[in-house]
Amino acid sequence: MSASGGAKAVVAALLANTGIAVTKFVAFLVSGSSSMLAESVHSLADAGNQLLLLLGGRRARRAADAEHPFGYGRERYVYAFVVAIILFSVGGMFSLYEGIEKIQHPHELDNVWLPIIVLLIAIVLESLSLRTAVRESNHVRGKQGWVQFVRRAKSPELPVVLLEDVAALTGLVLALLGVGLTAITGDAVFDAIGTICIGVLLVLVAIILGIETKSLLVGEGATPEETQRIREVFNAHREVEALIHMKTLYLGPEELMIAAKVAFPSQTRIAEVAASINRLEADLRETIPHARVIYIEPDIYVTPGEGSPSTDAIVIKASD
Repeated sequence: MSASGGAKAVVAALLANTGIAVTKFVAFLVSGSSSMLAESVHSLADAGNQLLLLLGGRRARRAADAEHPFGYGRERYVYAFVVAIILFSVGGMFSLYEGIEKIQHPHELDNVWLPIIVLLIAIVLESLSLRTAVRESNHVRGKQGWVQFVRRAKSPELPVVLLEDVAALTGLVLALLGVGLTAITGDAVFDAIGTICIGVLLVLVAIILGIETKSLLVGEGATPEETQRIREVFNAHREVEALIHMKTLYLGPEELMIAAKVAFPSQTRIAEVAASINRLEADLRETIPHARVIYIEPDIYVTPGEGSPSTDAIVIKASD
């Protein structure tokens, strides 16, 4: 995880959220603001989520064994999915419940100035955490837009922290509006409405995270750009007559598997085929450094109508 910059962003978010959660909870005890309680639970859930991400990264580094011959890289996806569930249940649903409860049984706030000061401080700290996540993400996202980066990132930590921080900042603004309007008007309903808005926000973010991490759990292949580069490696070899069929799969955020059926001229000797495959594997790893598991099956290309490969096969003639 450290290679992707995710660890630094997760630790920064963990430190920020732990301090913010304690401060918010104290402000809630003094003021009785439901928005502050919702934000306290939100920050506490976020801190727990960051611990889960760190735990997932550590467990994913375990060496492959007989039971898991491809290693434990996908544990990072599992823990990221658990984060989405916690954010939905503990953060979102609790905030919705608390907001509805306060609408039904409103009460005036005590010491309104305290939650306002705490929220302003929390906004500053959360902004620093978001800045760290943005800076680390910029190292790996390249020319991708932010939405595209979140949707296509194979390493789940940075998208999770980014979405959590954006949701946290938005939630803090909503809480500040709720408490501020309650202080101005004397109507505690605004504080309750702010709490409900925070709950809706967290539920939406949790759903987005759940959808994206589910896709990673099910299994995603190489990106279109990576697929094109892999094909170019096969086509660059004069010994290769055609790339008949290819499939890719991410075994973990930084471990790609490539399986390909490659056509060689029918008169090629076995020793020459083996040497060609070794050169192909070396070139693939040089082009895609995280292509750590490669299976290449030699074959003879058959023209369509003569027992050709299945209809989903990819056929790319090697250039002369």
